[in-house]
Amino acid sequence: MVDLSVVIITYNEARNIGRCLDSVRDLAREIVVVDSYSTDRTREICQAYGVRFIQHPFQGYVEQKNYALDQATYHYVLSLDADEALSGRLKESIRAVLNNWRHDGYYFNRLTNYCGKWIRHSGWYPDRKMRLWDASKGRWQGYNIHERLELDKGTSTAFLEGDLLHYSFYTIAQHLDTVNKFSEAAARELYDKGKSTSTFKILIKSGARFFRNYFLKKGFMDGYYGFLVCRISAFSSMIRYAKLKEMYKNNPG
Repeated sequence: MVDLSVVIITYNEARNIGRCLDSVRDLAREIVVVDSYSTDRTREICQAYGVRFIQHPFQGYVEQKNYALDQATYHYVLSLDADEALSGRLKESIRAVLNNWRHDGYYFNRLTNYCGKWIRHSGWYPDRKMRLWDASKGRWQGYNIHERLELDKGTSTAFLEGDLLHYSFYTIAQHLDTVNKFSEAAARELYDKGKSTSTFKILIKSGARFFRNYFLKKGFMDGYYGFLVCRISAFSSMIRYAKLKEMYKNNPG
């Protein structure tokens, strides 16, 4: 059986971190939590689990996750967010891999819980994530909020059964607050890349997003919360491009 390092980044995750740690404690040789100076009970909870707790200033998701990766003792790594946890089926799949490691990276589906409802459509599922890999063969890449794990060329991957459980938003207000926060970063990314927009594009993109997620991705099968997820996703698209338009207006030339 190979030795596994579980790495997690946190900031004010007292509500979630215990559930995350419970789901991996019997798989990990070590658990490393890199915290960006939480002001709640995150540190106290982590220390009660006996994890290696490191505080480090947050400079971006890519930077923080790669820093956490560098703190791992073992090069077989499982990277989780504090609001995620392994399902029983996924845990058994990972245990089997640890007993017979054959590929460089493993990916699996992520299932999101939204205000107490598991969202199985709406463009949110299946949401495949690569989170288990040989860290000597890949690192986090990307821009700001769109971080992604990239493995080296020539590496091999495989899919694991079971879901990564994602406890995303407990309230609609929390979702809207996050949309407002992340849309600013997303608009800045588009601006830095020289992407442009227009009133027509804003309308088309937001309308197309709702149609795709609610009808083509069967969001209607997720009931009331599926409608909200699709509606807010469309709003997120609209506000992101509206902020991009505003950036060009405020920075002419």
